[in-house]
Amino acid sequence: MPDSELPVSLPDLAGHAKRWLFEDAADRWRIHDLAEAPLFPERLSIHGEKDACPHRLFVQARHVFSYCELGRLGWSGPWREMVDANIQFLLDRGRRADGFYVHRFDPRGEVFDSRADLYDQAFMLLAFAHAGRALDRPDLFGAAEALDDALNAHWRLPHSGYYEGEIAVCPPYRQNPHMHLLESFIALADVTGNPRWRRAAEHLASLCGRSFLHPETGALLEYFDAALSPLPGEEGQIVEPGHCFEWAWLFERIAHWGLSDAVAVSDRLARFGRRHGLDAERGVTINEVRIDGSVRNAAARLWPQTERLKAAIARHRRTGAPEELAEAAAAYTGLQRYFDTPAKGAWRDKLKADGDWIAEPAPGSSMYHITCALAELIDAADTPRTTR
Repeated sequence: MPDSELPVSLPDLAGHAKRWLFEDAADRWRIHDLAEAPLFPERLSIHGEKDACPHRLFVQARHVFSYCELGRLGWSGPWREMVDANIQFLLDRGRRADGFYVHRFDPRGEVFDSRADLYDQAFMLLAFAHAGRALDRPDLFGAAEALDDALNAHWRLPHSGYYEGEIAVCPPYRQNPHMHLLESFIALADVTGNPRWRRAAEHLASLCGRSFLHPETGALLEYFDAALSPLPGEEGQIVEPGHCFEWAWLFERIAHWGLSDAVAVSDRLARFGRRHGLDAERGVTINEVRIDGSVRNAAARLWPQTERLKAAIARHRRTGAPEELAEAAAAYTGLQRYFDTPAKGAWRDKLKADGDWIAEPAPGSSMYHITCALAELIDAADTPRTTR
């Protein structure tokens, strides 16, 4: 649909989003043969052809999240069977003796890379939260507790935060896996009511305010030393506007917990991201700026567009402000550019600064970003003003 034809009201945006999710994306990215290794596609060509390549654990866990959300939203496909088969596969084949989960499988489902990474563990926790609720499997909440026990026993840093495991070289430490741990802890707190998850989430929210946010500008920094202080030089100046929006969305989700600064942090992050991270000419969120707002990387991946949308919708649900709805509509319009592919339900990932696309397969990792953003939009249209 051309930009000029996109709907502008919240219910119409949500209806447009739901049709695309249900009619195009859900069947495109599903598991088509559960008798084989029950693995979701790692990537597809823009023509919809599956790529026989190694499958990363975090992508599988993200698909579990996506199909649980599709089921919750009312998709009539076999989401339950796919999720149940996949999460059991990850438990049976992916869990190591020390309680961590491996990094990659080959296309037949054999372990291809047995190393463990913090980013992967964060998404296993998210998968356990959503699959535990969707499938009514409390054993998955127990699996989440066991994984959290392993994280705390082996990777918890003495001052705050977590070591990143066996793949990433630390330092630099990154905010990104901590952000996804926070997302997973919030999800587990929501679905279980277990206070351990709220304590874990509050720990990371506090860490963000103390170490990851630039105090003068409100920008979210990316890279840190062993004390989780910003790195010196250029690396310590890098800001990804998409992550500003993603953290803003997370702080919106926990604002009702009574954290005194959650709304203020969301405000600062959204303000910085919108002021410095948007390209008005292309209508997209760009990849990187510096803390002074200067552009460092003007290309625009798909995922920052979804985070811009999530933040705007969450903030509109809290405030009802018309400018937040306008921002959500603009973000949705920008996101649609990425869905213009020969196969419906596939997408492009990297928009260059000159407006051309990088020719490459559609990454399955983006299904999580897209589903999360569109579910936020659909839910907001059903209950426009709610406290989460």
